[in-house]
Amino acid sequence: MQTQAKIIQLRPKRRPRAVRGAPTESQLRWLARGLDQPGGKLPLFDEQGQHVSERTVRSCIQKGWAAPWFQNPLKPTWLVCKLTDLGRRLFSGR
Repeated sequence: MQTQAKIIQLRPKRRPRAVRGAPTESQLRWLARGLDQPGGKLPLFDEQGQHVSERTVRSCIQKGWAAPWFQNPLKPTWLVCKLTDLGRRLFSGR
């Protein structure tokens, strides 16, 4: 038993998905909604009418999957984004 415990302790810890670069389920759900939109426009609200998490939006921008598109004159604090080519590749399998 002690040998097994040592092996488990020596195994490298697996990094979380977000650190490795794979999108989370919420990121994929949000990005997928831009696939069929003109210019790849990403929604400001989710399927339940709730504002998309700013954390989700900013992390997708940081990873290059989304890009700010234009400033919303009615709500300047909201980020209007579009899907990038890199973001589209997440769904094409390349």
